[in-house]
Amino acid sequence: MSFVEVAIKVPLHRTFDYRLPEQLDGLSSQLHVGSRVLVPFGNQRKVAVVLALKDTTEVPLNKIKSIFEVIDDAPILTTSHLDLLRFTARYYCYPLGETIHIALPSALRQGHCPDKTSISMVALTEKGAKLPSLKAKSQLNLLKQLAQSGKSSLTELKALGFNKKTIDSLISKELINQSIEHDNLWQQQAPTVGTKPTLNKEQAVACTAINQSTGFNSFLLEGVTGSGKTEVYLQCLEEVLKRAEQALVLVPEIGLTPQTVNRFRRRFPDTPIMLWHSALTDNERLQTWRFCEKASCAIVIGTRSSIFLPFLKLGMIIVDEEHDSSFKQQDTLRYHARDLAAYRAFQHKIPLILGSATPALETLHKAINNKYQLLSLTQRAQTSTDNKFQLLDMKGQPDQAGIAHASLATIRQHLKRNKQVMVFLNRRGFSPTLICHECGWLSECTRCSTSATFHKAIGQMICHHCGEQHPVPHQCPDCGSTQIFPNGKGTEQIEEFLTGEFPDTPISRIDRDSTRRKGSLEKALDEINLGGSRILVGTQMLAKGHHFPDVSLVLILDVDSGLYSCDFRATEHLAQLVTQVAGRAGRSGEPGQVLLQTHFPEHPLLQDLVNNGYQDFARFAIQEREDALLPPITNMAIVRAEGHSIKQVVDFLTDLVPVHGLTGIQLLGPIPAPLERVAGKYRFQLHIQAHDRPLLHQYLAQMVDYLSTSKLAQKVRWSLDVDPIDMI
Repeated sequence: MSFVEVAIKVPLHRTFDYRLPEQLDGLSSQLHVGSRVLVPFGNQRKVAVVLALKDTTEVPLNKIKSIFEVIDDAPILTTSHLDLLRFTARYYCYPLGETIHIALPSALRQGHCPDKTSISMVALTEKGAKLPSLKAKSQLNLLKQLAQSGKSSLTELKALGFNKKTIDSLISKELINQSIEHDNLWQQQAPTVGTKPTLNKEQAVACTAINQSTGFNSFLLEGVTGSGKTEVYLQCLEEVLKRAEQALVLVPEIGLTPQTVNRFRRRFPDTPIMLWHSALTDNERLQTWRFCEKASCAIVIGTRSSIFLPFLKLGMIIVDEEHDSSFKQQDTLRYHARDLAAYRAFQHKIPLILGSATPALETLHKAINNKYQLLSLTQRAQTSTDNKFQLLDMKGQPDQAGIAHASLATIRQHLKRNKQVMVFLNRRGFSPTLICHECGWLSECTRCSTSATFHKAIGQMICHHCGEQHPVPHQCPDCGSTQIFPNGKGTEQIEEFLTGEFPDTPISRIDRDSTRRKGSLEKALDEINLGGSRILVGTQMLAKGHHFPDVSLVLILDVDSGLYSCDFRATEHLAQLVTQVAGRAGRSGEPGQVLLQTHFPEHPLLQDLVNNGYQDFARFAIQEREDALLPPITNMAIVRAEGHSIKQVVDFLTDLVPVHGLTGIQLLGPIPAPLERVAGKYRFQLHIQAHDRPLLHQYLAQMVDYLSTSKLAQKVRWSLDVDPIDMI
């Protein structure tokens, strides 16, 4: 063996060969596929991953370079892990070197030593177990958390909102202690299982089907909100832990991680549970990576990138809220974690559970066609009665801040009963734009073909697409008038209005602006869960999997925004959002009430959703897609291009359209993107569709090869999105 084939982080769809120098011959026995080496690349030194050891090379010997250094004496990527990354790069038409780079923790990308396998664990001392009274509320909350969950890692406590100052204060008072741990003892004993409820018939059937399956099987757990999907996950995980195997639980956002961890901790108090999300430090991510690799953790709860974690004994993958768009990466490597989870479960011959009250049509279509096994949960665990839906016709209806007077009266009724009310509007800020009442000027973003949003709390106009920010104008820049007023509604305005309308009722606003500070989301959720009358105002951050037992009324504003759109998935996303938000009500034993404010109460989508539920709507929507030959019936990819010159962008995409049509491939474009200009760049798209998946990928592979030599491709910024989930 004289040569090595390596993958390097460069935007090229190829690998590179290097010579093993004579001075490293003694290390050749330690060089493995999946190890890292340091290589020269141009004038740089780059970390590369070994893909193959070879006796020959096609590179001329006078041009081949030698590697500088062997970094690892053992592979950091197994053969099966490399197979996953090769599949990912091939399926999403992305360079293999960059795919591997994205999958690795930052420390490993930079060539650091991977052997950081210890992690600080925190536990109560005998003195702390007595829960002494403390003035500092955060310290007392930490003691209560440890009393409930037992030993916890520093990473986990940070995710729950506790900072280093609080932890250090309790250590100095000898109420808690900190220790370094790294072991595999959990595999040698049966898991300790906390109190678990009795399953209803549908839950029991689902658990039995999953636990009795052998090899690779995909299950769609389609359960109405509040039907107990998480309980099914927990009882299936119990069987996995009994076999001393590991499990990966994918959740859509960091905001869901703390409450998921708490619930899993209560069920499996002695089981090592690790986290993986973007808020972790580089060292914490590396520790989680190594714990997975050495089977020192049993369960990992993580966001989409956790699909790339190495597991020594992976026994099950669970994707909670599988329909959520957060599982799709929207830049660089545009992978979908749910789809890679299916491939990985197939690789390891293990079960995959996809759970959702509103499954994506792609997933439901596979279940209907028996590619996935459909398991239905139709009964709500906390109440035997479904929520009551009501469409409120806004035509001729007086309103304040976008809330109808009839809705305000209903809010008062629920607050008088000491219940909580959720007001949902998927638009942050105070108002989407400012308008001049003299000349009609609108506060548009100077770099995008959209308006700048008015944020009253900070006195700024902010574009939510490019981030451009400037102070609120005092005069109209066109006519000089001071008659400038907010136009449209946002969560800030709703909060301000409701604060004046209900001065004695606490209000919690949850959106990206109000939860920027670390721990602020956890604090807001804790306040909500204290119970008592309260108004919750928020965006879709409130809709995703949270359990609010005291919410009895959900008011959804501006339902109409999703009814008429150029994106064929808009109605699906609207139906999912309405169903998920409505599911936050009625979780305490009595049915909840859901009010939808709309100017189109007769719209067939709303009528179907309110009268028949999401399950009926989704099956009708699949039939519509079949008639229109749209995904999931066909397969789609989008080539997106942007640049400062419209001509260059259009010429680039036009060059990709063959003069003569292609059998089995349909092309649409070049067409302007729905948001044609962002950050000063013009954006156009080319849509590619095919019934046959292999034919589509064959065509895309040829296109990528052509683009690597195209001079037009060097003048614009372009990307290829396989299985896109939005048209923007």
